[in-house]
Amino acid sequence: MSTWSRPVVLLLCGLMLMTVSIAVLNTLVPLWLTHDQLPTWQVGMASSSYYTGNLLGTLLAGWLITRYGFNRCFYLASVLFAVATMGMVMLDGFYSWTMLRFTAGVGCALIWVVVESALLCSGTVRNRGQLLAAYMIIYYLGTVAGQLLVSRVSTELLHVIPWVTALIICAVLPVVFVHVNASAATEEASTGRLWVMLRRRSSRLGINGCIISGIVLGSLYGLMPLYLSHQGMSDATVGYWMALLVSSGIVGQWPVGRLADRFGRLMVLRVQVFVVILGAIAMLGDAAMAPALFVLGLAGFTLYPVAMSWACETVAHHELVAMNQALLFSYTVGSLVGPGMTSMLMQNYSDRLLFVMIAAVALVYLVMLLRKADHQATPVAHA
Repeated sequence: MSTWSRPVVLLLCGLMLMTVSIAVLNTLVPLWLTHDQLPTWQVGMASSSYYTGNLLGTLLAGWLITRYGFNRCFYLASVLFAVATMGMVMLDGFYSWTMLRFTAGVGCALIWVVVESALLCSGTVRNRGQLLAAYMIIYYLGTVAGQLLVSRVSTELLHVIPWVTALIICAVLPVVFVHVNASAATEEASTGRLWVMLRRRSSRLGINGCIISGIVLGSLYGLMPLYLSHQGMSDATVGYWMALLVSSGIVGQWPVGRLADRFGRLMVLRVQVFVVILGAIAMLGDAAMAPALFVLGLAGFTLYPVAMSWACETVAHHELVAMNQALLFSYTVGSLVGPGMTSMLMQNYSDRLLFVMIAAVALVYLVMLLRKADHQATPVAHA
């Protein structure tokens, strides 16, 4: 598969439409629950249930791809996501929505693993980095588009769910015209290989980085809308601020990647984590929110790809998919723990604990990174 072949373009088109739907729901679900006067801890648990579904979807992905192939898995994941979305207008209450978000999480994780694995295994040594960079940029562009839609259209539940469901169905259409062979992708994609990757000592700091990234981004995605809403902002204004946050991640992708290639992953990770701490502290202080959020998003949203690249440098070519599953699993664990733990602190103390939590976990990771000697000036990935 060449870098910008028809299958690649169609896969990324499907991903873009799916990501817009995910972004809209990830922003509006906490707001809908807040408007229903649910306590903060229940809003956080609903966010955590989505990431719990991500966890299960990640574990099931290898087996499902092996059994049914990439295309059928994408269709199955889309159906799960669409049904869980439509269910929100038919079912009410905290427990029902928690289960629906769990189901949506399973579907979304399957979509991510299918697309990431298809791009990894279809690429070559020369173009795999470009494919993954395109994947990240498309994902964040879709996320920003979703946030801007939230600020432009009606945010009423009965107005949003129909067009979001239609968008999910449209996302399937490009994939109908793509056929990706699953045999090469699943050779090393079993659950057993996933645990081997997680236990690999040489990859540990990269895996830890994905966990920390999950905690930071899961808390920002799940609880930043709640924080902004509690500051008295309208749903449209919340959408604008979330778009700014994610846009900063898009802006940072290319320069941070180039810096990591030139100066080494470890040095760049140290700087990134330090900047995350600075951004969180700025949000706690009286600094202007726009530059503080921009700095926080710039460092936070580029943390995962750099940590992922570092971990992938420690594995052979045929182990890339298994490592990809392990890293996504690690990110999902962090995304699950982050909103649940942070929402409890916000409920019992203050909404400002959101940024205290982000700064604290970033500081723990910074200490780990500072204890690691950098023996690779400019590490080069196997991919």
